Amino acid sequence: MKYYLIAGEASGDLHGSNLMKALKRMDSKAEFRFWGGDAMQSVEPGALVKHIRALAFMGFVEVLRHLPEILSNIRFCKQDIIGYRPDVAILIDYPGFNFRLLSFLKEK
Repeated sequence: MKYYLIAGEASGDLHGSNLMKALKRMDSKAEFRFWGGDAMQSVEPGALVKHIRALAFMGFVEVLRHLPEILSNIRFCKQDIIGYRPDVAILIDYPGFNFRLLSFLKEK
């Protein structure tokens, strides 16, 4: 199966890496593409789309200042999902971003 994971925080990166390890134990042919960090990348090198360092915006003013970048990331993510065609999308933490993908994912 092909999995697309999105984690936008360090704790989600850790949980995502543990999930990826467990999925690999169950399915040695599992393929991953993800937004995450170093922990997830250590499980599946070369499958990182965006690192969490590029996604970390805290506070109302900082989010407003980076809103064009955030919206661009959402558009890019949708296109990347369409191109990758995963069997499953797994959204870990990062609600401000991931909630905006839910209706899109349900539709696809």
